This record gives sequence, C-alpha cells and structure tokens, in this order.
Amino acid sequence: MIQIYNTLTAKKQDFVPIKEGHVSMYVCGPTVYNFIHIGNARPMIVFDTVRRYFTYCGYDVNYVSNFTDVDDKIIKEAIEEGSTAEEISKRYIAECKKDMASIGVMPATTHPQATQEIDGMIDMIQSLIDKGYAYAVDDGTVYYRIRKFDRYGELSHKNIDDLEGGHRSIFTNGEDQKEDPLDFVLWKPKKEGEPYWVSPWCEGRPGWHIECSVMAKRYLGDTIDIHAGGEDLIFPHHENEIAQSEAANGCKFANYWMHNAFLNINNRKMSKSLGNFFTVREILDKYEGRVLRFFMLSAHYRSPLNFSDELMESAKASMERIITCESAVLDRCGKVIEKADLSAAGEETVKALTGFKDAFCAAMDDDFNTADALAAVFDLVRYINTNIASASDADAAAMNGMLHELTQVLGLDIEPAVEQADAEIDALIEERQAARKAKDFVKADAIRDQLKAKGIILEDTKDGVKWKRA
Repeated sequence: MIQIYNTLTAKKQDFVPIKEGHVSMYVCGPTVYNFIHIGNARPMIVFDTVRRYFTYCGYDVNYVSNFTDVDDKIIKEAIEEGSTAEEISKRYIAECKKDMASIGVMPATTHPQATQEIDGMIDMIQSLIDKGYAYAVDDGTVYYRIRKFDRYGELSHKNIDDLEGGHRSIFTNGEDQKEDPLDFVLWKPKKEGEPYWVSPWCEGRPGWHIECSVMAKRYLGDTIDIHAGGEDLIFPHHENEIAQSEAANGCKFANYWMHNAFLNINNRKMSKSLGNFFTVREILDKYEGRVLRFFMLSAHYRSPLNFSDELMESAKASMERIITCESAVLDRCGKVIEKADLSAAGEETVKALTGFKDAFCAAMDDDFNTADALAAVFDLVRYINTNIASASDADAAAMNGMLHELTQVLGLDIEPAVEQADAEIDALIEERQAARKAKDFVKADAIRDQLKAKGIILEDTKDGVKWKRA
C-alpha cells in the first residue's frame, strides 16, 4: 500500500484513488519567461518519479502539468526585448521541454497553457460571482470574497485573523476597493501594451490562481486524487485554488496534497541578488542530466536539499558506479534486458534479487522515499559486481533486468556513454596494443599515460580495449 504525506492533514495516509486503478494528478508548472532554473527542476523530477512509480505499480496515470504563459514577468520580458508575450512564452515553453527531456522528465499527459483556457476561467469567475464568492468593482477588477469560504487557511494551517493582521498595509497599495484586505484577484483590467481578453467585467486578463483551478477541472475533473508542487505554493496559491475550486464546483478539490521542500545553493536561498541563481541549462553545461536527476532524488522530497559543486561531484561519482556496473552487465549479457525475468534464474539469485526489489518498493511505498530506494539500488549494484562474472546466463539476465527495472522507475538513464570515433585516440590505442604484443611495456605504459593526460581512460577487457572520457 502506497502511503502519501498529505499536507492538508499533516500526516501520512494510505493512497486510495477515486477510481480504482487510476490516478489523476495535477502539478503546477513553470511561468515561461526565461530558461527554467534548478529550483523548477526539483518538483519536475520529484513528481515525474511519483508518476513513474504509480505506473510501475499498475496504475493508469493522468498527469497534468501546466505552463503559465501570461504573467507580469512574461510581459516585462517582452517589453524589454521589443517582442510579444506570446513570442516569449512560445520560445521558453520549447526550451523548457528540451531541459525536461535532458533530465529525464516525461511529457505530461496534457500540458495546458493558461492563454488557451480563458473561456473556462471567465465561466468559473462568473459562477463564483453568482454564488456570492466573488465581486466586481468599478474598474472591472474581480476579487474573491475570502471570508465567504469558511475553510480558508486549512491547507496552510493559517488562521485568517492572523493573516489579516499581517496584511493591513494592503489598503495603502491602491487596492482600497477590496471589501477585505485578504481578498485576491480573479480578473484584472489591462494596462497599456498588455495582452488582454474580453470579459463581462472589462478587457483584461485572469489572476494567476484561477488558471490552475480551471485547468485541473477541465483535464482531471472536479475532484482529483493528487495536487502537487513546491512548498512555496502552499500559501497563497494552493490555498486560493482550494477556495476557488470548492466554492465553484461544490465538492472537495483534491484528496492528497504533496509539496517538495526548497532547494538551497551552498546553504543559502537561491537568489539573483546573491549571484547563486542557476538555470538547468547552465548546470547541463557542466554535468549530464542524469547526474542532476540523481542529485535531486538523493534526498527525500520533503527534506530541504542543498546544491553545491561538491554534492554534484558526489552525485556524478554515484551515477558512475551504476553505469560501470551496467557496463559489466552488458559485457556479460551483450544486450539490455529491461525487466527482470526470474523464472529461469537460480534459487539464490531469485531470493537476492527479490529482496532488493522488495526493499526498493518498501521505500517508494513510504511516501516515495527515493533516498532509501537508491540505497536498495546500490545494494543491488554491489551484488551484481560480486556475482556477475560467475553467474549463469539466466542469472546474469535476471540481474541485468532487475538493474534496469529499478533504475527506470527513478528515471535514471544508466546506459554507458557511447564515445564517438576519434582517429588520433584509436591510433594511439593501436600503437599501445602493438607495444604490448611486442612486450614493450614501458612504451605501452607511456601511451596509456599520454592518453590519460588527454582525459582518456582505458579499460582492457576480454573483448578488447574500451575507452571513455574522464
């Protein structure tokens, strides 16, 4: 039984889907005004892994993750560039998808875009007005009437009166048309040069919060199994989504709320002003996408994660251990076997491999504890390294399959890198082989050192010499 820590109830709960064998899951996606940063990458990788595990367990997962393609930051970027908001968002959606593929994040079942769902937003806002949960003011702004929703603050565990005490200054910010300082925007009038849509209240655009409520409803239904995102979205974004959706739809919005913890940079909050703001693209210039993914999965998703060069080098070394094991498996089996077949393996091998799989699944069943799941993978790697050379064909194939089966759940690509042909390197290797054949080991060692200085590592195998870049 899979258990999920539910932010709403502040405890772990058994996962019971609305529809047996199916999972409906909504994950808040990025605002597309620039390349995604590594803070964006954490929820992408974490919840992609959650999705993969549900699929592995036999569920049919409807996974929806949006792109916010109308926003103040997008408009600002367009003005500065002399472009349009549409051109900016289109460009960075394409770049985001490239980065997601590089870190092993599968495309969502649906990637809705806010600008394509405006009619649904207008309909939901009108429904909220009709039910008394929202009101329009003279300039056409529509606000949500927060005190009308009596469960406001339930997700973030905040008291509405305490919130009001901390927001009295709102009345001085040009929003004195609000009935209550905590009321939030559902629709706002256009400003000069901004994109806009025609509504019953004014020419304008939606507030951020209403976008996700509408997209979740359209693609998943009034009540969904899981809503997820970073912990920075709990308040006010997800709190406001609940207020909107439950008032409009008349039923519970999401049964389980999942939130990943923050990513810090060298133990400090990521910030452009601190000079520690990194895009995924910048990190991929230094490390493979699978290394960044491994790093993100090396801690439990609800634990804060610290990013540093030292920790990324550690993740790189750990991935190399798995890839080196995979190389040994491929040398023995000659091909990739993607799922373990234990039917022909020996009794001891079956027992061992089943134990690693059980440990892996126990970790993932416990609120998707990827850190402990990786520990089970490394126990498997040690077992393979010890036994692969002497294993029977059936045992070797079973080991091969189990390694792929478990790492695929985590979205980790463990295939050894295929080096491109290099005439200079190949010539030096041939020269070294000739020296060894002539028993001129001094020359052979000198050539090995020469290649090492170029960053080329040689491996002598029964199938000949293999090389890779350090």
